[in-house]
Amino acid sequence: MDSMNLIVAANIKRIRQEKGLSLDELSRLSGVSKSMLAQIEREEGNPTISTLWKISNGMSIPFDSLTLRPKNEYDVIKMNEIEPLLEDGGRVRNRPLFPDDGNRRFAVYYLELDENGFFKAEPHLKGMEEFITVLEGELEITASDKTFLIKSPDSVRFKADVKHSYRNTAKGETKLHMIIYNPLSI
Repeated sequence: MDSMNLIVAANIKRIRQEKGLSLDELSRLSGVSKSMLAQIEREEGNPTISTLWKISNGMSIPFDSLTLRPKNEYDVIKMNEIEPLLEDGGRVRNRPLFPDDGNRRFAVYYLELDENGFFKAEPHLKGMEEFITVLEGELEITASDKTFLIKSPDSVRFKADVKHSYRNTAKGETKLHMIIYNPLSI
């Protein structure tokens, strides 16, 4: 299986070129420096989740478009073969299990947050929702002005087109599955 950096690099470059954007234009739209974008496309950068959100929002595409693997007839996902996307100094690890392929309209992720791990997400595209099931531990989620404490094995759904954040409030690691629903196609 290709590394996540290779997959992300190829997708950013392909989508940027399909949209006819230069690195300068994408930098202006996303707020990510041209040099960082060039490093990512050359597989020399290790972008954070926040950086990838800025790039996806700058190109007006779902985040999943950046983590999409080449399509096969079937997929067997082995967790230890998926290189995680990191945030909060590596205390938040996000593994894209099934990115949205443009037809499915949803993506599935597996996240692990170390004790006190925190991640603040930018708003997703309009109409997108998140469905989260806490498998182990507990998670504080803030979306707009609402805060929820979700403990294993409970679930939550919320509109993800607003600023939102996740914080592990458990002693020890929190693990969860996240489904991001996109009512629009890519």
